[in-house]
Amino acid sequence: MAADQTTETGTPSRDDIRLKQLRAAQQSKRQSARRRRGPGGGGHNMAMPGEKAKDFKGTLKKLLRYLGRHKPAVVIVIIFAMISTIFGIIGPKVLGMATTELFEGIMAQIAGTGTGPDFTAIGRILLLLIGLYLVSALFQFVQGFLMTGVANKICYSLRRDIDEKIMRLPFSYYDKTATGDVMSRITNDVDAVQQSFDRSITQIITSITTLVGVLIMMFSISWLMTLIALVTLPLSAGIIAVIVKRSQKHFTAQQEYLGEVNGMVEENFGAHTILRAFNGEKRALAQFNESNETLYNAAWRANFLSGMMMPIMNIIGNLGYVVVCVIGGYLAINGRIAVGDIQAFMQYMRNFQQPIMQVSQISNVLQQTMAAAERIFTFLEEEELPADVSDEESVDPAGVVGEVGFAGVRFGYDATKPVIRDFTAQVEPGQKIAIVGHTGAGKTTIVKLLMRFYDVDEGSIMVDGHDIRQFKRDDLRSLFGMVLQDTWLYNGSIADNIRYGKLEATDEEVRAAARIAQADHFISTLPGGYDMVLNEEASNVSQGQKQLLTIARAVLHDPRILILDEATSSVDTRTEIQIQKAMDNLMANRTSFIIAHRLSTIRNADLILVMENGDIVEQGSHE
Repeated sequence: MAADQTTETGTPSRDDIRLKQLRAAQQSKRQSARRRRGPGGGGHNMAMPGEKAKDFKGTLKKLLRYLGRHKPAVVIVIIFAMISTIFGIIGPKVLGMATTELFEGIMAQIAGTGTGPDFTAIGRILLLLIGLYLVSALFQFVQGFLMTGVANKICYSLRRDIDEKIMRLPFSYYDKTATGDVMSRITNDVDAVQQSFDRSITQIITSITTLVGVLIMMFSISWLMTLIALVTLPLSAGIIAVIVKRSQKHFTAQQEYLGEVNGMVEENFGAHTILRAFNGEKRALAQFNESNETLYNAAWRANFLSGMMMPIMNIIGNLGYVVVCVIGGYLAINGRIAVGDIQAFMQYMRNFQQPIMQVSQISNVLQQTMAAAERIFTFLEEEELPADVSDEESVDPAGVVGEVGFAGVRFGYDATKPVIRDFTAQVEPGQKIAIVGHTGAGKTTIVKLLMRFYDVDEGSIMVDGHDIRQFKRDDLRSLFGMVLQDTWLYNGSIADNIRYGKLEATDEEVRAAARIAQADHFISTLPGGYDMVLNEEASNVSQGQKQLLTIARAVLHDPRILILDEATSSVDTRTEIQIQKAMDNLMANRTSFIIAHRLSTIRNADLILVMENGDIVEQGSHE
């Protein structure tokens, strides 16, 4: 979005305030979507392939390690690409032999010294030519097939490594990184690397082989004509360099504004209801038109300049052809070269310029590829979660009964701004603990620390007398069941969303959990029932129904410790009463943490903790 504007007095206008509200709602929506996209997800591309890599050599070495895993296939690709190119290079020389045979036969017939062209000999030459091109095409097909496989395997490995890295990164990384940026690395950046491997490597091999081979064939025909042809090289190279230099900044701007337009479309689409509610359509459309106009101008300049390359190169090439034809004709008249050699030389001149242009284009593509690869490797080298304790040292979760203790816990998302200052509490197995307090008091943060989404800065959290850092993370989290205020459902059937709490659960267990969570009735009224597929945002069911589904998931999980974070805030009073009964059954003999604002939700709590600024300022029963 464009920068906020203010009135002449410096006071934000009403439209600016609405725009800020809209942005806040959009950010909240994206964060909610990020939480929902645990099992799946999507995003838009925000990478800027026009960038240049800051560490070209270092990134190239890392990329070559992935390529090295497929060394046999790469060696075959290189050999086959060279063979294919060599057979293609020989072709014009052979075709020139046919032309010479035809020309000499006609001239002999005119002079009366022969009967005309020897079409049998010409036919043999043409059959040889066809054979050369078929063999060249065969080798080219094989090397293309192998290189495509290698490129896709590298792409597969990179995406797998990124996906595994996502699971090993701390939550703090996602607090400061946009979801779209992470998604662009696994989609746009990996695609850029794949396309470069698929095309650029073979193009580099064939271009270099073509340059060397064509140069040898040209010198074999006439060194004088070759030198004349080479005079055009510095001029061509200079023009290409100027065009590439001038167009590069426009290509970079094009990618930057493309990312901005994509982001704006996603934001406006995701917050369409809010835009309509606050009459923000005109403002959003004006901002989109402004960015789209800028994108159009950058794209037009970039493509216009790059489009000038071929016409200019053709003009220079045609001038070279004229000079070469004149010199070639003079040499042919004097009997120093054959007429067919002139034709072959003209083809070689055209073939000589093409790899020069390809190399210039490849150099630009490689810069973009290295920039994309650098973003990938930067992500892969991000600091990971501290290693889990070993199997021998870890605590077995099987015997945990649910005693929880907090001792002098201090924590802040920013180390200089603590959210939890000195939290100390003791929870006995089976107790229902309610945590209340104003927004920002640290209630949800306590839950995140308990689940070890973050590690405490000071103090300790104990489960059955063991520091939670002595558990493996998976073992620790298997003890908990969570129902949050922000529902997290994914694109899949209702049954699969409930079954996410226990992947091996049978259909009957899923239905039993739904009945306990008071969700079975509304599910049976939906088209498809338990097989109905939720869309990506789960917007084809109501907010209250989504909450019931997450509660059913927690019921199915059957945890030792239950966490309810405003679990009934999105349901009506009647449904809340039903859910509360189900929750009472679910919380029986389980340690439960209940974060709530409604008094009805915490009326039966054994202990209520009132938090303020990260500390417990009051505690006791409801009475």
